Amino acid sequence: MDKLIKDSIQENKERFLEELFDLIRIPSVSAHSHRKDEIRQCAEKWQELLLKAGVDNSMIMETAGNPVVFATKYIDSQYPTILVYGHYDVMPAEPLDLWVSNPFEPEIRDGKIFARGADDDKGQSFMHAKAFEILMKNDLLKSNVKFLLEGEEEISSPSLEEFCLKNKELLACDVVLVSDTSMLSADLPSITTGLRGLAYWQIEVTSASRDLHSGIFGGAVANPINELAKIIAQLTNSDGQIAIPGFYDDVEEVSDYERSLIAQIPFNEEEYKKNLDIKDVFGEVGYTTLERTGIRPTLDICGIWGGYTGEGAKTVLPSKAFAKLSTRLVPHQQYEKIAKLVEDYIKSITPIYIDIKVVSLHGAQSYVCPIDSVEYKAAERAYEKVFGKKPLPVRRGGSIGVVPIFEQVLNVKPILMGFGLESDAIHSPNENFPLDLFYKGIETIANFYLELQKK
Repeated sequence: MDKLIKDSIQENKERFLEELFDLIRIPSVSAHSHRKDEIRQCAEKWQELLLKAGVDNSMIMETAGNPVVFATKYIDSQYPTILVYGHYDVMPAEPLDLWVSNPFEPEIRDGKIFARGADDDKGQSFMHAKAFEILMKNDLLKSNVKFLLEGEEEISSPSLEEFCLKNKELLACDVVLVSDTSMLSADLPSITTGLRGLAYWQIEVTSASRDLHSGIFGGAVANPINELAKIIAQLTNSDGQIAIPGFYDDVEEVSDYERSLIAQIPFNEEEYKKNLDIKDVFGEVGYTTLERTGIRPTLDICGIWGGYTGEGAKTVLPSKAFAKLSTRLVPHQQYEKIAKLVEDYIKSITPIYIDIKVVSLHGAQSYVCPIDSVEYKAAERAYEKVFGKKPLPVRRGGSIGVVPIFEQVLNVKPILMGFGLESDAIHSPNENFPLDLFYKGIETIANFYLELQKK
């Protein structure tokens, strides 16, 4: 069967690429409201691709926002049901002048596909369709399969939870497969076993009702930028810890065993600093860099603005100052609870001579996948078969909001079978995806089905 899968990939590799390129050429940017036609066009292309791959039916289903594509293949009730999740929307390509080639006209250079969506997530989602197609055409599929492709992941999936709640029976499954993450390196496979949650706010500080002359009013009226800076300074301490009372109350303390697994991950801190062009790393005292970015919560100012920032001088005491604030959360921290905790603390340290508004923008729960489940072990064996090495379990610092939604609504543990690399520049100019990993990804996913069938 291994040779059959490899031969099928080899025989169809050029067709697979051209079909992927047709998807990539559609600029399905969910952040751009004028791209609604392209969003619909991309959903229709996915519907067509899945029908050609061999599903029984494929449909476009409406949501409160962009549509989802849902498809099914039913084999037998005695077989497990796998739900494949992916997203067909992409990040904006701007700044366009930093791209070497047209972001929506895929180009192969240096053994990589360069285009917006090459990795995130058109390339990775597409691998699932092709693995399914190979299994179908070679009569190897012994699982029921459902596909769910959404068009709002890059804007935090605002419509997906409601869709899942309304269609819980339709989406019922034994496991969810997601390929929207990365591996440690091309020759060191890994499976993402944890994602941090997220809470995000915008802060607005107001002093006077209008901008004031800094010479006439300075020293008599509070400067909102100065006051905002003071507030921000009280959110963390010099040891890299978050200073908000109660913030760590629900933080999971990771076992010594799992910390020992993290320690096995190859990591060169000097190379890390060199690649980022930083003098040194900084974070919570008592934890390594990999632990800080995977198993510990963080708080960061993502943006700050106010006053005059144009050319030359303008002696102004601004009326308002703004900041955007985010936290990354670990298991057992509920983002709704943290959102209120942070808001209450900020207001409690705000002096009476200014007004402050703290608005929660969005959030997501964290996620942890057990590494001893039948499904995880099947994924582990599939990676080992294709890459020749047992994949390491890795907790990642980012958030994928839909993953905990699946866990909560469908009561299943998603398996995060990612094949990207950190060097793929997702969300950035010149996004790319190595051809070798594209084909290995198809092979690994196909082998996951075969390994799961062995149970």
